[in-house]
Amino acid sequence: MLRAQLTLLYSGFFLGLLAAVLLATNLLYGHTAARAPENATPGVDQVGGTRQFDFGPAALGLAAAIVALAGAWWLAGRFLRPLRAITTTAQEISATDLSRRLDLDGPNDELTDLGKTLNDLFARLEVSFEAQRHFVANASHELRTPLAGQRTLLQVALADPEASTESLRATCEEALQLGDQQEHLIEALLTLATGEHGVEQWEPVDLDQITETVIAGRRQQAERRGITIDAALGRAPATGDPTLIERLVANLVDNALRHNTPGGQVEITTDLVRGEAWIAISNTGPAVPPAELKRLFQPFQQIGSQRVRHTDGHGLGLAIVRAIAQAHGATLTARPALEGGLHVEVTFH
Repeated sequence: MLRAQLTLLYSGFFLGLLAAVLLATNLLYGHTAARAPENATPGVDQVGGTRQFDFGPAALGLAAAIVALAGAWWLAGRFLRPLRAITTTAQEISATDLSRRLDLDGPNDELTDLGKTLNDLFARLEVSFEAQRHFVANASHELRTPLAGQRTLLQVALADPEASTESLRATCEEALQLGDQQEHLIEALLTLATGEHGVEQWEPVDLDQITETVIAGRRQQAERRGITIDAALGRAPATGDPTLIERLVANLVDNALRHNTPGGQVEITTDLVRGEAWIAISNTGPAVPPAELKRLFQPFQQIGSQRVRHTDGHGLGLAIVRAIAQAHGATLTARPALEGGLHVEVTFH
């Protein structure tokens, strides 16, 4: 519609200008011919042989040309004014003021569609920047906590003039534990960043074998907590980054073990469904409100007033699962288990 309007505008401009020129020419020569004798040569004075020029028709043609130009200029301004407004407002919107939106008053045309598209883009950018600020704030808090704990431990140990070897050793062990928390958090952040960056090298992987290896490394941890792992690992070949896929499975299993109850259960299944590798993990545990389900896969989120992390967790496990699944183009679905806990499925296409 906008293209048709602009075409009509430019066509009208040139046609109007041409009509003005033709009108001036017709008036000039027609008026001159009407005043000349019948046997006279057009445009030649019979007395002196010089051309006669009548300013009346020329002035009328010039006025018509000016009117045509002014009309075309007015129409161009009318059609392009909304575009200039959109451009100006879009330039004024920045990362610090993404709450502004374009004014979409006017007819429903291509400019209105452009404004709606830009408003949707600004809305997505606002959500993304807000999530980024929230993530950075939480990551800073999580990194600051063990650092502050380490400093306090060392300051207390140094301030005690009667500190024994045993007390200093215990302080060093606690400081090492806090350092391990920082290392795990940094590793999780790097994994999350790698998953969001995408898969650079694709290769065949066996999802069932990766899952079996992950389970084997966590059997003792499950036994210490009194949790039973039931695995039914069918053949499930896929394509992707083996390291990232292993991290996906490991985070799902760790989450199922961590958010469980003593004497609970974890069920893990891999299979080939309609030619696509599929893994499902469910666990017993606290009930998960359906309204909070989506937020579990965001970094450092909370259920109600409780932060979704334990002392041995970092609050990024399911966020890493989501990022790796998206990087592989896999389908991730989750739902609360009937008797408490969470059921998660990932399908690699």
